[in-house]
Amino acid sequence: MNDQYNRSWPGQEPDEPRRAQWPAGDEPQWPGGNEAPPRAPRRPAPQWPNGNEQQRPARRPEPDRTQRRVPPPPGRRPPSRQPGRPQGAPPDRPPRDGYRPPVPTEPEPEPSLLTHTELGSAGYTNDGYESGPIDAPTEFADDDPGEPETDNEGKAKPELTRRQRKKRLWRRVRRTLYVMAGLGVVIPAAAFTIAYFLVDVPTPEQVLADQSQVVTYYYADNTVMGKDIPDSGNRQILKPGEIPEVMKHAAYAAEDATFETNSGFDLTGIFRAVYNNFTGGTGGGSTISQQYIKKATENEEHTLTRKATELVKSFKLNRTQSKDEIIAGYLNIVFFGRGAYGVQAAAHVYFNKDAAQLTPSEAAFLAGLIQGPSRSENTEYTTRRWNYVMDNMVKYNWLPAADRQAAQYPTPQPKSQAKAQAISGPNAFIQAQVEDELANAGYPKERLQTGGYNIYTTIDPKAQQQMEQAVNDIMKGQPDELREAMVAVSPKDGGVVAYYGGPNKPGVDEVDWANTMRNPGSSFKPFDLTALLQTGKGLGETYNGTSPQEFGKNADGTARKVTNAGAANSCSEQCTVAEAMKISANTVFYGMVYNDGTPEHDGLGYQAVVKAANQAGINNLDDVHDANVSIGGGTARATALEMASSYATFAGDGARHPQHFVAKVTSPGGEVVYQPPTDAKPAFANSQDKSKQIAGNVTTALKPVIGFTKLTCPSNHECAGKTGTQQYKDTGMNSDVWMVGYTPSIAVSSWVGTPTPGPIKDKNGKSISSSGLPALMWQEFLTNYLKDKPAEKFPTVQPIGKTPEQATTSTVTTTTPPTNTTTPPSSPPESSSPETPSSSSERTRTRTSPPSSSRPNGGIILPPGNTDSSG
Repeated sequence: MNDQYNRSWPGQEPDEPRRAQWPAGDEPQWPGGNEAPPRAPRRPAPQWPNGNEQQRPARRPEPDRTQRRVPPPPGRRPPSRQPGRPQGAPPDRPPRDGYRPPVPTEPEPEPSLLTHTELGSAGYTNDGYESGPIDAPTEFADDDPGEPETDNEGKAKPELTRRQRKKRLWRRVRRTLYVMAGLGVVIPAAAFTIAYFLVDVPTPEQVLADQSQVVTYYYADNTVMGKDIPDSGNRQILKPGEIPEVMKHAAYAAEDATFETNSGFDLTGIFRAVYNNFTGGTGGGSTISQQYIKKATENEEHTLTRKATELVKSFKLNRTQSKDEIIAGYLNIVFFGRGAYGVQAAAHVYFNKDAAQLTPSEAAFLAGLIQGPSRSENTEYTTRRWNYVMDNMVKYNWLPAADRQAAQYPTPQPKSQAKAQAISGPNAFIQAQVEDELANAGYPKERLQTGGYNIYTTIDPKAQQQMEQAVNDIMKGQPDELREAMVAVSPKDGGVVAYYGGPNKPGVDEVDWANTMRNPGSSFKPFDLTALLQTGKGLGETYNGTSPQEFGKNADGTARKVTNAGAANSCSEQCTVAEAMKISANTVFYGMVYNDGTPEHDGLGYQAVVKAANQAGINNLDDVHDANVSIGGGTARATALEMASSYATFAGDGARHPQHFVAKVTSPGGEVVYQPPTDAKPAFANSQDKSKQIAGNVTTALKPVIGFTKLTCPSNHECAGKTGTQQYKDTGMNSDVWMVGYTPSIAVSSWVGTPTPGPIKDKNGKSISSSGLPALMWQEFLTNYLKDKPAEKFPTVQPIGKTPEQATTSTVTTTTPPTNTTTPPSSPPESSSPETPSSSSERTRTRTSPPSSSRPNGGIILPPGNTDSSG
């Protein structure tokens, strides 16, 4: 019961006026004659403004009226009056039956909410309760702080200052950080401990057993090309005391200079690897112990999980084995190239001696191969790594400086003397190309042998046989000093269909000439035309085709003179580009590209030609800085593989596919683990339609070249192509001759030359021309390859710019028709006198050293010599 409506003080009898209002006979009878005052009658509940009965304060328990009323405790809301009723006003509605309102001794205030009640100055409200301060918050105040905090004795705590609140906040943050830091240490430590007892460290014997697996190579028709069988015969596990100190020091210098003092892992390197993992960078900081684990497990994934597992295993390795045992195990399983696993095998295949007999230079050579064993035949790479290791050996006091000064790069024995190859002859060059391609894709040879993978190539066995047959037929009886190469590439997907880099005779000639860079001569002119078409000009543009012409000055001040190969290769001063391409007029294309900043020689510039060649598929043109590139001379060089691939871009309607030898790689169970990308991209423009139009215009210009060169296309097939001749100095003799051409289904390049650029002669002692041996090889292969294949024609495209029909017809400056003056293929060359500049700037690039058997960047770069280009 709520007694807030009883206006009498405790112990006070109801006054007479109120008693008089009771009906007669209804006066309350006090039980037992108890004179305790009666309970006040219930009054109607106040009506809250929002009508929500749930906001009504709970009723107090029935008070003991024998006790004196005490004020409510601090923070408790005193009772409120009914809202909206002034003091002394009668109720808004009649009382209920049996209810008689008390008669107050003073005017009764109107009930209202406490928020509407004015507090008396005496500290009590008019309804008899003690009030708080005037600004004390009430239950319904907007800024009510709630119940005050109390201490253990129930006393209210003083309010915190701003500084104290801030201090308490930071204390909570600090404690949270302590907990997080603790978890960051405890959880990894627990995981590390659990992993430590779960992981196993493989022994060198176990690793070598896993490495002894055969890799099988397949042709495109799934027939076996050959097998790469690891050389298990020369494997030998050396004990820690059997590995010479010089080899250990060389390995430390190459891979981990702190190996003898570190704990098996490098925290700085690990953090660097983690950072690179998140930022997309490369490189880490593996110690020799970590590398041993990585080589033993063959797990090359760039993930934090692999790095963490590797760390645990390397830590366990250093706790269970001595440093001598670890370095011995590492050098017993690491791959050094040439199929050699372990330092003992490597010492035999490279230097034909035991590891104990290695010199500091030889040890440094082998240690330098650990990072790039697939580049073991790249002299530039191995020399750079050898210098790095030797310098570090001096730096860390493992080699006297005087010995370093006296040391010379050790020349390893020829690869053919190391071991017999399971895949031999011309196919061995295919295997080397496959290994290079897969190494760049993340599958080095050691990984292939560890997995025992099956490699399916793009090589068509029938086409490969036809190519070797064409080379053998045409080159039969020719001088032994001649070298030849031939490559066929599919324009449909960029796959290499057939590849011939030479006979690969052990000890005689082991150079892959199809991957050797030589001057391409006039076979580079289609890239001049591509650059011209990209500007919007067409085959009807005219240039001066007379011969000779001067273009500026050489470095020595002499006039730079350019000539055509002969009368049949010259035309008028208004010679169209189409005519110039057919007859291979050097002066037209040199003038088209040449630019010395004067209005009369405002050409394309050599940069435009380099760009077009790169777009088609020619690389390694960074050394080109003059217009010699227009006729394939000077420092402009390319391989037979690149020429076939770039012409395949023309044959493929301007769509460039990535060149590749590998179709797929599968596990022994048949699961595909790698496939190369084959998606085509527009080569010469942003859109495929525009790129196709440019390529189609190039094809239009190259189709007449076949007939002019006295070649014939296979029956029911259209073909296009270009010859190329590089003249040796001003001798009138050629050093490199080419024929590169294509149909809609195949692009083929062929080359004939000598190991070192020089005059080339056939078996009759006559100079070899581009329309001779290389053209005959090209035609024989193409005829046999396309036999019984469906007929094909090039698509028709819209001409770009001015057409030849719209230009003035050019006049060939010869007294007889070109067809009567053309020399037969077996006769001396029809195009033997090219541009004749011999500037000192070109001579400074001349190198006469013989080529090595290395394959830098996938091929051998030979010096151009003092050679000039011709058509």
